[in-house]
Amino acid sequence: MSTDTSKKRGGNRRRGVTAAALTALVFGMVGLSFASVPLYRLFCQVTGYGGTPTIDAPAHALGPSDAVITVRFDANVNSKLPWAFRPVQREVQVRLGEEMLVHYEAENLSDDPITGTATFSVTPYKAASYFTKIDCFCFSKQSLAPDERVSMPVLFYVDPEIYEDPATRDVKKMTLSYTFYPADGPAVDDETQGQRPPTVAEAKGKAADL
Repeated sequence: MSTDTSKKRGGNRRRGVTAAALTALVFGMVGLSFASVPLYRLFCQVTGYGGTPTIDAPAHALGPSDAVITVRFDANVNSKLPWAFRPVQREVQVRLGEEMLVHYEAENLSDDPITGTATFSVTPYKAASYFTKIDCFCFSKQSLAPDERVSMPVLFYVDPEIYEDPATRDVKKMTLSYTFYPADGPAVDDETQGQRPPTVAEAKGKAADL
């Protein structure tokens, strides 16, 4: 009898120890699971495991929308036109696809009202099609009174596709060049009377309407 009783007591103790151990293990696992949630979330964010978006730098160092190109400005006047003409800024750094507003200045150095008109070119020529002018003074008659000086805005952007084209992806600088010539006809006539280069507000207004 004593032997059976001892065995029962020993079995009860073992079952008690086992139950206590299992209970501690369960609480320990629950606590560990709560504690590990932030670590697990961080792991998923870093690795992309479990469908969480990866938080990391983009695979490309510079995308087209981040790239910057230098645009230079040049001004010329035909010898028969007594004007002074120059860019206010010699060059700017512009992000591809970003609208940029710059200015040229023209002054009539003569004692007579004179009407001129400007042509333009963009170099390098292989990249010219990616230079887009939203508003400018080119190809329209500009009339200046004696000694009058005006500011002429140019609103433009460079198409991001320039760096998608194998022929132009090496272009880092572009030059916009204007040349003013005397306009045909009277210096000031019915068509050009009162005509002036667009103001900054007008240029931006036209851009907003596009």
